[in-house]
Parts: sequence; structure tokens; C-alpha cells
Amino acid sequence: MRKRNHSERRRRSILSRTAFIHGTGFHAPGEPVPNSVFDRRHGEGIDNFLRENRNIHQRYYMSAEQATSDLIVPAARQALEEAGVAETDLDLIIIATDTPDYISPSTAAVCQHKLGAINAGVFDVNTACAGFVTAMDIAWKYLQSDTRYRHILVAGAYGMSKYLDFDDYKIASLFADGAGAVVVTADDDGHGILASTLYADGSYHDYMGIYSGGTFKPATHEAVDARDTLLRFAKKIPPETNPRHWPRLIHDVLARADRSVEDIAHFFFTQININSINETLDILGVPHARAHNIMDRYAYTGSACIPMAIADAADAHVLHEGDLVVLMGSGGGISMAAMLLEWHYDT
Repeated sequence: MRKRNHSERRRRSILSRTAFIHGTGFHAPGEPVPNSVFDRRHGEGIDNFLRENRNIHQRYYMSAEQATSDLIVPAARQALEEAGVAETDLDLIIIATDTPDYISPSTAAVCQHKLGAINAGVFDVNTACAGFVTAMDIAWKYLQSDTRYRHILVAGAYGMSKYLDFDDYKIASLFADGAGAVVVTADDDGHGILASTLYADGSYHDYMGIYSGGTFKPATHEAVDARDTLLRFAKKIPPETNPRHWPRLIHDVLARADRSVEDIAHFFFTQININSINETLDILGVPHARAHNIMDRYAYTGSACIPMAIADAADAHVLHEGDLVVLMGSGGGISMAAMLLEWHYDT
């Protein structure tokens, strides 16, 4: 009977367990690179186009000597310090990136070593630019289901400058490098992450990506000479894709938590296109000001852009305890992930 009672208490504890963002950090490498660099290189009015149509004014690139993990580590240290969590207290490190240090082993393993997080398990997640929200979904479920886990570092990181063809300014001028990180901590009072959902349509897998360097097409001399190891937009993804799916997925997570769109204080979207963000907010019927955007200062940083935007909002002290927050990520594949959470502390 005593054993059965213990099992029942443990089951109830797991059912009420959730997780919350405990600290944030982000890092953009080097010095800002203005749009005018592309104007001078290509002799086109690129700056005007990017400002008016993409809300991009500048970006940051890592140096030739840096790897993606070098962007993650300072972001992670900032998040750990804000949370008051030591590196050795981390139970797990999940890195969301499609620009890893190596094809194998994981970039999470590199970060574990650089951070000295000797007690943490590690793995990477690649769902392109939906990676961070997908990794948050995984971290939440780890913390819900296994009481041995208490603190998980989740980072999104992007080193896409190493895969850009700078002769193709229509692509190169959009992308940049950076990393964002959060510490996700278990909570036994039911506060924090409330709902999440994932969506994918793999028929778009060959529309946008880096198609050489894996088993499909190894990085031979011929592939490198043909620039096949660089980012390509092989086919045009319909422009209505994000405004079509983002509102649907947001309504899905709201319904799961019995909340309405009017309850949401802050939206954090993938920062690829300001027009898609504004169109989605119009469909939802909420003011554009509820989206916290950073592409004007950091351009598009893929799987890093949402945690960078969250950390930027935290630094600006706009997040308060009890605020409801939506994360909406999407990327190549196509893959999408939405999450609803209750912010846990005043920033």
C-alpha cells in the first residue's frame, strides 16, 4: 500500500509539472554591417528595398575563425547568469541549428565542453528555422515527464554567413549570424509553458536549403566549384504560406490552453519577413505593436532569431510576470512550431 501511495504522489507531481523561461541571453558577433555595403558591391539600390520591404537596416557576421558554438557560448553564459544557474547544474543542452560546427558530432557537445557543463546531456535539433521553438517543445516535455531534469539550456544559433553566395545579393543581404539562449527550469506549480504544436509539409524539402555536403550530394570538388554547398532558393515557396499557417497554429495553442488572442501581450515570430508578420497580426486582429521585432538591427538569423528577440525584449524590460507570450517559428522543409507560455518574472 505504501509503495502504491508513493507512485500515485509521483504521478500527480509529474502531471502538475511544467517549465518556465528562467533567464535569457543573446550574442551578435563583430561589428554591424550596413545595407550600404551591398549597394557599393553591386551598384544597386539594395538599402532602400531592404528597409522598405524587409525592415532590415544592418546585420552581423562571424569572423572566419569563429564557429557557431562561439556565438552560442556567450549567449548561454548570459542566460545562465540571469537565471542564477551554474553551468554544472545544467541537466541537458539542446542546440537548434542548421549551421552546426560539424556534420558530426553535435554542436551541443562542443558547447557542453566550452561551458564546462559537465553534468549535462546533449543533442542538436534541426528543423531549420523552426528549430528553437521545436527545441523548447522538447525541453518542456523532458521537464514534465522526468523529475531528474531540473534545468535545460535551449539555444538557437545561426552561422549562415559561411553558406552565403555574396554574388547573389537577393539572398545574401537577408541573412546574418547570431545566437540566442534561454534556461528552461521545471516548475511544480503549473506556471510557464502552457501549450505547443508542430506542423510540417515535407513536400517542400527541396525548395530552400543547403543541398550539398550530406549524403544526397557529398561536398566534392565539383560541388564546391558549382557553389552547391551554399544556401539555395531552388524553388519559390508561395508567399501566402506563413500568413496561411501561422494564424491557424496560434489559434491551435490558444484553444489548448483555453485562451484568446486578445489575451496575448507579446508575439515573437520568425524574423524573415515583416510583411508576413504584419499580415498575420491583421488576420488575428491585434495591433502590430504586440510583435517584438529585431530584424532591423540583426537581419534574419534563422533558428536564432526568436530567442534573440526574447532576450532583446527582456533587456528592454518589456516582459512582465504573468504576460502571455506566443512563439511562432517556421523554416525550410517546411517546418513550423508554435508555443504559448506565461512569462514568469519581471524584466
